[in-house]
Amino acid sequence: MPAWLLWLIAAGLFAGGEMASLDLVLLMFAGGALGGMGVALLGGPVLLQLVAFVVVSVGLLVVIRPIAKRHLVDRTPEQIDGVATYVGRTAVVSERVDGAAGRVRMGADEWTARTQLDGEVYEVGDEVRIVQIEGPIAYVSHF
Repeated sequence: MPAWLLWLIAAGLFAGGEMASLDLVLLMFAGGALGGMGVALLGGPVLLQLVAFVVVSVGLLVVIRPIAKRHLVDRTPEQIDGVATYVGRTAVVSERVDGAAGRVRMGADEWTARTQLDGEVYEVGDEVRIVQIEGPIAYVSHF
């Protein structure tokens, strides 16, 4: 089996491992393996292939990885998940809501609700906006 093919297989294995780790380290080793493959294709000895692998891998790790990681982190918006996805949505009052008690319905979900401000009262059928969620209680305000 030719040496360049072994380097290509190694690059594929490193790239496949990167998909599992997602840390951009194995991907840099895959680039190094492609560097070793290039030297093998040019007919370089095994020692020179290994040197190319190490030099390219270290170069990618030192120069490219920090830039790539920064771009991935800076360009990825924060994902809102859990109950925070309900904040800002509208709901319909299903049981009178005031500062002490009440219930609202959001689609098929029904939540215990309180008003955000003292003195506010919402009657059954009123449309309100979810402004905050603390535990099982949705705090609501006028729409």
